[in-house]
Amino acid sequence: MTNSNKRPLTLRDVSEASGVSEMTVSRVLRNKGDVSEATRQKVQEAAKKLGYVPNKIAGALASQRVNLVAVIIPSLGNMVFPEVLSGISDVLADTPLQPVVGVTDYLPEREEKVLFEMLSWRPSGVIIAGLEHSEASRAMLARAGIPVVEIMDIDGEPIDSCVGISHRRAGRIMAEEIIAAGYRKIGFMGTKMPLDHRARKRFEGFTQTLAKAGIEIVDQEFYSGGSALAKGREMTEAMLKRSPDLDFLYYSNDMIGAGGLLHLLEKGADIPGEIGLAGFNGVELLDGLPRKLTTMDACRREIGETAARIIAEQNAEGASQKPQRIEISPKLSLGDTLRRP
Repeated sequence: MTNSNKRPLTLRDVSEASGVSEMTVSRVLRNKGDVSEATRQKVQEAAKKLGYVPNKIAGALASQRVNLVAVIIPSLGNMVFPEVLSGISDVLADTPLQPVVGVTDYLPEREEKVLFEMLSWRPSGVIIAGLEHSEASRAMLARAGIPVVEIMDIDGEPIDSCVGISHRRAGRIMAEEIIAAGYRKIGFMGTKMPLDHRARKRFEGFTQTLAKAGIEIVDQEFYSGGSALAKGREMTEAMLKRSPDLDFLYYSNDMIGAGGLLHLLEKGADIPGEIGLAGFNGVELLDGLPRKLTTMDACRREIGETAARIIAEQNAEGASQKPQRIEISPKLSLGDTLRRP
């Protein structure tokens, strides 16, 4: 390939290929002005054939924004967030806005760096997981001058808009179901809480509800790392060796819960008579397990769709910039691993 082939294409190239003026080409590619359909089609076909991509930086200098939406999430390995991204992408597909994803690995310092880089491009909005951020991140979000939607959680004070479930309420609901089913010796397994704030809040709601019924967690174990089946097997085996009298295991997510379920089935445990289990997230991939795990759907796709609509609506001309707080109710799925009262 020669150097000339690497030269960025310009409006002049499209003008020469289509036989119309550069001004008309600009109008067509920006979807502005009164241009005949025949001319519009001629310009679009020429641009497509050449592989021309407009330089939006110049337009951004005038508007102070580009048509990008910064989407900042903790993980792509966690099965929760791809569904959120699908909801965001589907809604924004019908708008000029395009999502761009940054991953923080649950680390506040990483979130600061990702947020700084993304905001430097002057996006049209930010969708960011969680309500807990460092002081620097909160300052950047508060002063960005664009719509900000914090997602997945509503237990706290949002910077602008927020969409999610109450994780404390989710923990309370699960505890109430377990108590009503007659379980009393309960173990908990989950991620390290300082990093996963939403899991921490579920645990708080769960243990507070148990305490009101005079029940304490008998055993608990926390781990760092991904939500893995193998980790669920390992933790479940270790916990039941330490505390063989447990009659219920509550997991902070479905993947480690599924690992625990498979371990217990291999051991021939009576589920849910002898021991019950529950997870969180409502991961559809696990519907093919020999037993359906009791869980709670966090409405991930709906959260993504709702957040994207807020960003799109607030970017419309004359739109109200009033913050919104939208709580979505988690959906309990009793499955096959919880005794029915």
